[in-house]
Amino acid sequence: MNKISVILFDMYGVILEESKGNFIPYTFCHFNASESERLIRQLKEEQLFTKAGNGEITSNEFLSLLGYEDPQFTMRDYIENHLTLDNGFIDFAERYYKKYDFVLLSNDVSEWSSYIREYYQLDKYFRYKIVSGDVKCRKPEKKIYELTLEKIKKSPAECLFIDNNVKNLDAAGEMGIQPILFNRDKEKYAGTIINAFSELAELLDSWSNSR
Repeated sequence: MNKISVILFDMYGVILEESKGNFIPYTFCHFNASESERLIRQLKEEQLFTKAGNGEITSNEFLSLLGYEDPQFTMRDYIENHLTLDNGFIDFAERYYKKYDFVLLSNDVSEWSSYIREYYQLDKYFRYKIVSGDVKCRKPEKKIYELTLEKIKKSPAECLFIDNNVKNLDAAGEMGIQPILFNRDKEKYAGTIINAFSELAELLDSWSNSR
């Protein structure tokens, strides 16, 4: 643990409280019930959301294909009114972002990630931002971890990874990155688990004091 100099953060389920986001229920509530079959086909069979998250289509294209008349308004409304910043993140970040390199490692639509960071004024905390929509690959694919390590020029042993998804953590752990589960969804996990940023702070302080 003494080698840790970088903390990789997931966005959804870590920095934001909603582990899966709320966009699917948001969309089904927006359109009439008669549109449900079409939406299911577009989201599940055509995988439009996945394509947007992989950078294959833009946010505007994605939302327009779903039938939203004002994609920019929809993006802002969804992010501002249907997602929640964890109330412990800012205090944690202010305390530790100068002690460790903070890196965002998130599966997200490029434009959404950018707007979230702007809306909550998060960019100042992150030395690097690795977003699936920007790099055209996603967790838990090995490629995105390799790309991240190459970008930040650090070894896996220097990195701590905070995510709410066990598969993402297992993939990182296989590469030698130290994984920690932020357990929003009460998943079973054999490794280190935290439930709040205050607990992560306690871990970091205990490791620092043991040096």
